[in-house]
Amino acid sequence: MNAAGDTSAAPAAGHRLPRIERRGRSAAHHPASGGHADHHHRSVQGGSARAAVFGVSDGLVTNVSLILGIAGAHPAGGVVRLAGVAGLVAGAFSMAAGEYVSMRAQTELFERELALETHALRTRPEGERRELVRIYESRGVEPEVAGHLASEMMRTPELALETHAREELGIDPNALGSPVKAAASSFATFALGAVLPLVPWLVTGGNGAVVASVVVAGIAAVTVGAALAAFTRRPVWWSALRQLGISAAAASVTFGIGTAVGVSSVH
Repeated sequence: MNAAGDTSAAPAAGHRLPRIERRGRSAAHHPASGGHADHHHRSVQGGSARAAVFGVSDGLVTNVSLILGIAGAHPAGGVVRLAGVAGLVAGAFSMAAGEYVSMRAQTELFERELALETHALRTRPEGERRELVRIYESRGVEPEVAGHLASEMMRTPELALETHAREELGIDPNALGSPVKAAASSFATFALGAVLPLVPWLVTGGNGAVVASVVVAGIAAVTVGAALAAFTRRPVWWSALRQLGISAAAASVTFGIGTAVGVSSVH
């Protein structure tokens, strides 16, 4: 159907193609139709694995900078351990609280908008159908085809709500996310990254612990960078070196400040 092919035009800002259009576009490129093989894009909006990698990165950079900043003043090992543990706990709780509050507010906003949309679909379905027609027509779809698509999307309340949520609000009503799970994940991943440079100080102290922290943090930074390359599709060596450079720069600055400031006495 040639007219359906027009739906591949660039969508208006803030809108997404409904599922029926995406299926139609994929079929147009199916090998059996004589076209090229399907090209599938990876999701770049979500992904718990990607969020976990970023959480570990945050914890690593934050706590290695704190630990080496304190160690630069050459206090007793117990002071560095205390600072490292405090940084781990405070940072993890801060990340979890921030994630929960922001995601809770976002979810409540989405729920409110979905409730308004549900009410509109119930009280003025024809007006909502015309809104879809105008959206499709604005993308270059022929009026007749746009009307047919809109009518198809309005067949059931569930499909109508999902379509309007995607088209008008840019959200998936079935994937609003869980603030509690997001907060727990942020806490755990930040703590994992923060504990790595702290480990040497739990078993030793002095210059040996400083060197061990640097080595452990360096290995962890390279590992995190390599993991990020799996999402960005950048060369592994480039992503690893970039992460290592960022971590090293932050730790060097705080270590230098700690060395310059020092402490007159540590009890």
